[in-house]
Amino acid sequence: MSTVTIPPVRLGLAENRLQFALLVIVNICVGGLVGLERTTVPLLGTEVFGLTSDLAVFSFIIAFGLTKALTNLAAGALTARFTRRRLLVAGWLIGTPVPFMLAWGPSWWWIVAANLLLGLNQGLTWSMTVNMKIDLVGPARRGLATGLNEAAGYTAVGVTALLTGYLATAYGLRPAPELIGVVFVAAGLILSLIVRDTAAHVALELAQHPAPLPGGENTGLAHTFARASWHERSLRGASQAGLVNNLNDGLTWGVFPLLFTDHGLGLAAVGLIKGLYPILWGVGQIPTGHLADRIGRKPLIVSGMLVQAAGFVLALVLLERPLLAGITSAAVLGLGTAMVYPALIASVSDHAHPAWRAGALGIYRFWRDIGYAAGALIAGLLADAFGLEATVIAAAALTAASGLLAARWITDR
Repeated sequence: MSTVTIPPVRLGLAENRLQFALLVIVNICVGGLVGLERTTVPLLGTEVFGLTSDLAVFSFIIAFGLTKALTNLAAGALTARFTRRRLLVAGWLIGTPVPFMLAWGPSWWWIVAANLLLGLNQGLTWSMTVNMKIDLVGPARRGLATGLNEAAGYTAVGVTALLTGYLATAYGLRPAPELIGVVFVAAGLILSLIVRDTAAHVALELAQHPAPLPGGENTGLAHTFARASWHERSLRGASQAGLVNNLNDGLTWGVFPLLFTDHGLGLAAVGLIKGLYPILWGVGQIPTGHLADRIGRKPLIVSGMLVQAAGFVLALVLLERPLLAGITSAAVLGLGTAMVYPALIASVSDHAHPAWRAGALGIYRFWRDIGYAAGALIAGLLADAFGLEATVIAAAALTAASGLLAARWITDR
């Protein structure tokens, strides 16, 4: 009678390369699904559904950001009751209707409802892929692991945004650009059913951790929320920087398509601008994630926020040549975000004990993704009152201030 030999559980990227690679592909699908919206959905609001208020147009981003943020918060707590793999699969099942609602929804409220489902999908799937990668590699390679995870997701966001811009130019704003999302949903769900859970890797890291969790320490959601949001300086600094970083993304998501079409660019050019930003953001995270492991998290976080602020300034300075302005701004914003993103996640992981790390990451991701809603809300109010260019000025000032706060609060391990 033959017996099946179960390989020993080990931490490390090379030791878990197959499972890690599967999770990278899953996150490509996660990013691709949200990338469907980067170019076309703001223009659906104005050109298909006739919306005249910028705040109304940006309502889909507010719905997405709030739902994703709350799901991130819940995801950390849910990992205490359900395996990461189950939550990953649940996220894909929830996201299944999204491409069809975007393609054929008969009113703007169908688009908003699709974004509620998309927020749930992204909160569960993206949270679980990053948690599972961190589980697999252990503490020594967290920066690289998060860099690879975010690179896969945001490169897919950018490539999909670029592709939807060209499809919209050739076939119209609906339904062709949105239906490529069916491929992402199907592939993501199938691969999530194949990948193995990482509970044993978490248990191994807990057993090897040099500082065991003090007896009686509270790891509940309320206590961890207060700890990660305010009480611990480094976690507080990461949370505010993450919020402002995604505020920038939410703002550009809504503002840039309208700003650059107002200055004469077509859908293909807007798709190029909206695609370039997350592509550079994504690809750039591979070297910056590795660099965060070598030089520390704080230098990348502080300098990355200041680089992003410069990107907004360039968008306005060069606006008389809108294509140059869009490409230059997108490139600088992408570089700055690539510097910040993996370093922030790795910094939170550094300052959280493995026993409550998933909860801390969920809370950080809650604050970070509240930025989508905050960015869309601020952009809508400012754009309706003062114009689109005023929102870009506000984003530059806020981003620079966030970088200075990060310099004051964040410490390396």
